Amino acid sequence: MADINLLSRLANLWQGFVSLWLTDVEKRHPEIAYQNAIDSMITKYDKLKTATAAILRRREDINARLSEAEKELEAVNADLNTALATNQDNLAVVLIQKKNALDASIKELSGEMEQARTDAEDAKGSLLQVKNEIQKLKDEKDRMLAQMASAQARVKIQNQLEGLSVDAEVRALDNVREHIKNTVAQAKMGQELRESDLDVQLAKLRQGSGTVTARQQLEEIKRARAAQANPAGKSM
Repeated sequence: MADINLLSRLANLWQGFVSLWLTDVEKRHPEIAYQNAIDSMITKYDKLKTATAAILRRREDINARLSEAEKELEAVNADLNTALATNQDNLAVVLIQKKNALDASIKELSGEMEQARTDAEDAKGSLLQVKNEIQKLKDEKDRMLAQMASAQARVKIQNQLEGLSVDAEVRALDNVREHIKNTVAQAKMGQELRESDLDVQLAKLRQGSGTVTARQQLEEIKRARAAQANPAGKSM
């Protein structure tokens, strides 16, 4: 018993794996799922068509038997009238019995015929319904596969657009900008350090002192030349 239960569980597990695999395949290839469904419905349609044909044949057989019985009853009634008119009582009794049997048979065949007509109409209705469902499924397949193709194309375009993102270029420029700012800051820092250096300050001071001395010398030269150019004014 335990072995049977184990085998049953393993079989169910295997069926589950196969079902999941088939589901995954159908998701990745919806055209296969649709075509399998259409083929299955076509198979059912063919079987239903065969059954409908059998029902229609039965209706025709019953109708033929009913027509034959009605014709025979008409002939028996004619013979019965003749037997009664000629006082052939024994023959009339036989004909009456035959007439009663035909009446019962016609009544039964009429009931069967009515049921056969109903069955035939139901079968034809079911056949047309399945046929319409097959066509609807085919139309749905074309429509859904077209939507799937359109969606896949849109996803592909979106992925391509995402691949064209300028984030990398922006990040690269950010690095360049940061490098430029750092370089400018370093240059400014070097200038500030140079200006705060004592030797530099002393050199500037000496340069300023030299300028002052030169200006003083310039003024003395100007006064000396002015004195030489105006000796008379000096004697007075």
